[in-house]
Amino acid sequence: MRPINIGLTEAQRCDVIELLNHDLADTYLLLIKTRKYHWDVVGPQFRTLHELWQEQYEALAVAVDDIAERIRTLGGYPIGTAEGFLRYATLKEHPNDLPAATEMVGRLILDHEHLIRNLRHHVDKCSATLHDEGTADFLIGLMKTHEEMAWMLRSFIDGEAIAGRPQPSNRAVAQPATL
Repeated sequence: MRPINIGLTEAQRCDVIELLNHDLADTYLLLIKTRKYHWDVVGPQFRTLHELWQEQYEALAVAVDDIAERIRTLGGYPIGTAEGFLRYATLKEHPNDLPAATEMVGRLILDHEHLIRNLRHHVDKCSATLHDEGTADFLIGLMKTHEEMAWMLRSFIDGEAIAGRPQPSNRAVAQPATL
């Protein structure tokens, strides 16, 4: 195999690939959770959530492929087994648990926010420590995708309590200026 000479040491590339495999595992697990909720949701919100989650798991499938291809671009090999995904994932599963629709939404919000925090850390590490601005930029794009998905989910349950989250106060809302 030809050596890869892209301005990163072998150690830097290996560290970046390790981070990306964690992101791949978390994204894949979130895809599975989103698809499972898409199948299982019931109640008055069924159609809205069923369609929203289909859009989201399709976007997550694209992200999974993009992450795997970034790993290959750097000369690595993406994990690709259920065992590997579970070993690398920082998200947790909830087997044999079928929550109500609003709880499903809340859990997905927490998972997206967890991934966003991980991605922020990985962006910092790729840029400041590993000097791989290309991967940092790539991860920023993933982070934006998760931020938008979390926003869509938060908007769905706006005004309902999510465990451990304070409700927004009216003071936090910008008021239009009066003339």
